[in-house]
This record gives sequence, C-alpha cells and structure tokens, in this order.
Amino acid sequence: MAYAILICGKICSGKSTYANELSRKERAVILSADEIMLSFFDPYLGDQHDIIAAKVEAYLKKKATQILDAGANVILDWGFWSKAGRRENRAFFEDKGYECRMHYVDISDETWRRNIDSRNAQVLAGRSDAYLVDDGLLEKLMSRFETPSEDEIDVVWRY
Repeated sequence: MAYAILICGKICSGKSTYANELSRKERAVILSADEIMLSFFDPYLGDQHDIIAAKVEAYLKKKATQILDAGANVILDWGFWSKAGRRENRAFFEDKGYECRMHYVDISDETWRRNIDSRNAQVLAGRSDAYLVDDGLLEKLMSRFETPSEDEIDVVWRY
C-alpha cells in the first residue's frame, strides 16, 4: 500500500536534498511547496506569503491523496515546523486510511549556518531562485519552528 512521507526540518536544513535521495529509494513523488511558490509567485510576497503558502499546501495535500490513490508513494517537502501542524497533517492522511511517516532532518548549528550562507551566496549571484534568508526572515521562521519530540518522528536523518 502506498504511503505519505512528511519531511520536517528547519529552513536550509537539507530537506529537499534528503527528499530527492529518498524519492529514488522509496519510488515516491515529491510535492514541494517552495517549488510551486517560487515558480508562480514573487519571492517577496510580504504579508501575503503565509496566506498563499497555506493554499499551496492544501492543494498539494489533495494532490497527494490522488497520487496515493493511484498507488504511488508521496513525499511532502515543506518543513512541518509546528507540533500542531505535524499532528494535523498526519491525521489528515491517517483519517483517509493512508500510512503516514514523519521524517526529521536534523542538522548541527555549524552545518546549518554554512547551508544558509551557501544558499544566500547562490541567490545573490543569480544562480538560485531559492529564498534569500536574511536575519529578519531567519528570526521570523525560527520563532515558528518547534523541534519535534521522539514520539512524533518515524525516521531521523542527521546531516
């Protein structure tokens, strides 16, 4: 039976890299909120960002159920930063009869900082369309991140 994998982790922790590796191993389709957001919307949406991101995530959950119904595994790559969000999303899939696995990408502070600096250099050089992670954005996002407890996580991937 097909199953959903939810990738939890901080911004720039390596979630997308991990999702790409995992997709080959698990024969899974990746659904990335950032991929849609950066493809269709200006990266500087201001106050509208969270509203649009929530709509994108709701759409991707519907798509995920279609993929699961077709018999393929699916990976949702968008962070799942809050405990309540993780619980809500796991329940969404389990209530529909799908198995749901939560994978946490854990990263040392030193490696995380290097990832942020590397991403920012790529963005500033015009070689990446990812979000620039300035101090204001980092502070905003980290105020929302709740490190998952062991009972929430099925797999931990340490970077």
